[in-house]
Amino acid sequence: MMSEQVLTNATIVLPHEVLRGTIVVKGGLIADISTGTSRTGDDLDGDILIPGCVELHTDHLETHLQPRPKVLWNLDAALQAHDGQIATSGITTVFDALRVGLEGDTQFGASEMAAMADTIASATKEGRLRAEHFIHLRCEVSVPDVVEHFDTLQQNPRVRLASVMDHAPGQRQFVDPEAYRIYYQGKKKLSDAEFAAYSERRIAESQANSDPNRRLIAERCRTLGIAMASHDDATQAHVEESVELGIRLAEFPTTMEAATLSRQSGLHVLMGAPNVVRGKSHSGNVSATDLLHANALDILSSDYVPFSLVQAAFLLVDRGDADLPHAIRLTSTNPADAAGLNDRGRIELGFRADLVRINNQLGKPPRVAAVWREGQRVA
Repeated sequence: MMSEQVLTNATIVLPHEVLRGTIVVKGGLIADISTGTSRTGDDLDGDILIPGCVELHTDHLETHLQPRPKVLWNLDAALQAHDGQIATSGITTVFDALRVGLEGDTQFGASEMAAMADTIASATKEGRLRAEHFIHLRCEVSVPDVVEHFDTLQQNPRVRLASVMDHAPGQRQFVDPEAYRIYYQGKKKLSDAEFAAYSERRIAESQANSDPNRRLIAERCRTLGIAMASHDDATQAHVEESVELGIRLAEFPTTMEAATLSRQSGLHVLMGAPNVVRGKSHSGNVSATDLLHANALDILSSDYVPFSLVQAAFLLVDRGDADLPHAIRLTSTNPADAAGLNDRGRIELGFRADLVRINNQLGKPPRVAAVWREGQRVA
């Protein structure tokens, strides 16, 4: 690790202000922040310098693991390809979501997910990744074997977060049966009769398994010290259940009611950056920007498009929905705090030098020009 680095003539985004100045990095940490420019160091030519983004929920690894239907890619190569795209999107800390409890709509089995988790742990230990990777277990509680599957993964040292979700028709994200039909019948290419049978089975599984499995996983997470998230909360009852289970992160609430109640109850509210970029939810649920205006949004997640995190932050500024420090807190400071990562997510003295240089031109998507993780250039 370099003993000292100087990044000067930068537009530095601090937690609550922006200044033109210089950052000094020593031993991978931010050692000094000052106004003005230095005669030595790297001249950033006025480009914007933000803290590295912290991504709490991305399913993007799966697109590299299975690039085509019926094609499973080498695990190390898939992880490295995913990691490269994550880092060049300005993300320096990422929680990779792995499925727990398979719904039958994927070729990934419990053994593939366990092998992927082991690959993340080994690649991290060997220093082969640009970003720092943790594991987020996304638990489909309606599936009968979800707790058994959870138990095969829970001891992996990179597991830091688990979310509990139910994607059965009539539940949470898919309260509207027609929205469920459009999404799943098209995705699975099912006839009307096949889709009816599929829906009936999923509803029966949800009724039999969701409540006991959700509580068993919550109990295990409390014992193991794994942070928990809810998923697609829609009602007051959903929020009350989250509070009872000790959940501290509300992922993708589908209604204004659930989001505002979650925040009032002390939960961090997370929404998808693609929702901001598109101006709406792909499922027809509440808009992330509307939640921001209602003071009911804490965190953005890239979800399925890694670059959307940086893109959404600058769009919020361009649209006048947030100032730059506020927008960057949604992508860096707040997710770091929610995950208990108290050494990163902001440009402050003593924090990790996880930094992203942004070249921003009005009317164009921001360009990630350079990325440093703990002071080391990784992109």
